[in-house]
Amino acid sequence: METGFVRKLNRFMARIEYNYPLLSHNTFGIEAYADRFVAYDSVEDLRQVVRRLRADCPDVPVLHIGGGSNLLFLSDFKGVVLHSAIGGIECEEQPDGIRLRVGAAVVWDDLVAYCVEHGFYGLENLSFIPGEVGASAVQNIGAYGAEVKDVITAVETVGLQDGEVRMFDVSACGYAYRKSIFKEEWRGRYAVTHVHFRLSATFRPNLDYGGIREALSAEGIRPEEVTAQDLRRVVIAIRKAKLPDPKVQGNAGSFFMNPVVSREVYEAIKGDYPDVPHYEVDAKRVKIPAGWLIERCGWKGRSLGRAAVHDRQALVLVNKGGATGRDILALCEAVRADVLSRFGISISPEVNIIGGLSLIHISEPTRPY
Repeated sequence: METGFVRKLNRFMARIEYNYPLLSHNTFGIEAYADRFVAYDSVEDLRQVVRRLRADCPDVPVLHIGGGSNLLFLSDFKGVVLHSAIGGIECEEQPDGIRLRVGAAVVWDDLVAYCVEHGFYGLENLSFIPGEVGASAVQNIGAYGAEVKDVITAVETVGLQDGEVRMFDVSACGYAYRKSIFKEEWRGRYAVTHVHFRLSATFRPNLDYGGIREALSAEGIRPEEVTAQDLRRVVIAIRKAKLPDPKVQGNAGSFFMNPVVSREVYEAIKGDYPDVPHYEVDAKRVKIPAGWLIERCGWKGRSLGRAAVHDRQALVLVNKGGATGRDILALCEAVRADVLSRFGISISPEVNIIGGLSLIHISEPTRPY
């Protein structure tokens, strides 16, 4: 039976779906359904949807999604899923660089390819990261020594409670390692519609992370000769060699964030494991790769039912076929518990975990005594 909300929606847009399958909207390949699914391709469409929704069904759960590359559904979603189809790349040359305004539904790697092709530099190390532009601003995506926050200047949004348009300067976005105010304090309050970037017309390669120099050297390319096309190609090759293709084996890329620990904790671990890799954060803190911690706990390549830790990159959890969201979560919790038990470090999921009514906060694992 149609609700008043659905009848009113159908008067101005024909893109509402019922009992909508979300299999193609999550790269884990989890079978889940949304009670209602609404796609929109303009800011005004989204504003009308939100206003109708809040007027007629103020308590209905709402979930806004992008490409689904960072989602884990534990069950069907008992509410309305909103999905952006806002595209477009607008460019303007200014004295301080190239300014871009990009629609939230633009595929992230398509944007990187476009920028490299047109001589807009600063995104090369972020090549081949799955997902869409809107999610990049929420997650503060990063790889190989780069984070998207360093090139974002502003984020345009629509409030999911009132339908109002708001623009946030980058300084208001609360960016930190794999975090933003949209992911933390304001989770579920805003939908990103456009992201503003400032890139450079001068190529300044960042080569000091993740084996990039070694890969370039293997191709006979010296650092002073590297082009943006070279850097992008090498980053893509490294990612392909380490990470499974979601089209072949369901996954969300890096499942866990790399923990930042005190220097005292790092020194204690180094005493037992002199080969522990690390990255300096500041004088008091050190980042340790979560994949290394997981591998040292013996999880690399291991399965738990229909879920597994990838055999080439322990940071990645995979759906071996037919896994449910709860299968993946059980594996996640088993891995976290072992890392905490062995190293005294709590590792946190980077992936957004979604229950039947909302995003779910995963508590700290219990340390065995």
